[in-house]
Amino acid sequence: MTFGFLRRLLVVGVGSGVVFGIACSSTQSSRPTLAPPTQDASRLQLFLLAGQSNMAGRGTVEAQDSVVNPRVLTLHSTMRWVPAVDPLHWDKPAIVGVGPGRTFGLALAAHDPSARIGLVPAAVGGSPISSWEPGALDSATRTHPYDDALARLRIAQKDGTLRAILWHQGESDATPERSVLYAAKLRALIARFRAEAGDPTLPFVIGQLGQFAGKPWSDDVRRVDSVHRAIAASVPNVAYVSSDGLRDKGDTLHFDAASQRTFGERYAAAYLKLAKP
Repeated sequence: MTFGFLRRLLVVGVGSGVVFGIACSSTQSSRPTLAPPTQDASRLQLFLLAGQSNMAGRGTVEAQDSVVNPRVLTLHSTMRWVPAVDPLHWDKPAIVGVGPGRTFGLALAAHDPSARIGLVPAAVGGSPISSWEPGALDSATRTHPYDDALARLRIAQKDGTLRAILWHQGESDATPERSVLYAAKLRALIARFRAEAGDPTLPFVIGQLGQFAGKPWSDDVRRVDSVHRAIAASVPNVAYVSSDGLRDKGDTLHFDAASQRTFGERYAAAYLKLAKP
């Protein structure tokens, strides 16, 4: 399957400060695959943060969100590693805020004092799952979420090894037309990421959609949630992370900052269960 014409050159400096270019090729068949798994403990443990706005984060940033842990890094929009402080994402710079990624990284660093964590932000607010396909365009942001995620991972893998993908997405697919297609698309997405990574058991961690008092779930939200649960129960090395007790920021759509911090810790606990030998 071809991407259609898509070629973007990224000039970056990672780790050592060396500047280099990476081009996304125009076809899927000619596109370089991600680096194969390695057990080199000196490298960063990489985690892709994918999905839509509740992965990108819309919580209000506070002083605690800027405390640096030198073992928890994030790939900046300049494609350089920097200490992970919120906001991590840049999908919509005017409204980005606290998401689950930073506390996820902090929890892993606390669990393993020798670990060096590299977060790779790739979520795009409002993106439906159809925009997470090769060559697909997210019309609202004029970006290519899937292609951009792979490009960032290729850059990150010069310094680390991909350990898992964190996924929070589905709000934009909770419609009568989209929700019935969601299961097939999510299964295909997981398989596609794993094929790119060369790891058929790459952990994939799914966060539950928000359960907010001011907005009862529609049938379509319930359908998306049932897909998340079913895939976690039937596809190996997939986990489902509950959003029980978490609160919205007042818009009945986005988790508040405190809830996002808790959610990140829940993501970490779910990942560690999958990662046990």
